[in-house]
Amino acid sequence: MTHQDIALGQQWVPSACALPTAEQPLRVAEFDALFAEVVRAVQRPDPTRLRLDLIFTPENAARAAELAARENGCCSFFTFTLTIADGAMGLKVRVPEQRIDVLDALQRRADAAVSSG
Repeated sequence: MTHQDIALGQQWVPSACALPTAEQPLRVAEFDALFAEVVRAVQRPDPTRLRLDLIFTPENAARAAELAARENGCCSFFTFTLTIADGAMGLKVRVPEQRIDVLDALQRRADAAVSSG
């Protein structure tokens, strides 16, 4: 992990996050791994919403749901919606307007992982 990677990771961790500081880089790494291994496409329908198209498997569904649930436990402003229909799976992420910068940073990491994969 480069200095730039660490800086980008810290950018999307908001000050309101209740996760202990020492655990934040580990959570960022978990999201990065999910993005690199499971996300097929990233869409931004509007400034407060992000949609991640995921590779559908029961394991990926469980992984995305578990990570979203843990993230919501420390950053309750996130709303995550996992949808599974017709053999496709998506994870929608919504934030309030005052947290758009966090969603912007999350999208940059997802875009980077998808484009490099």
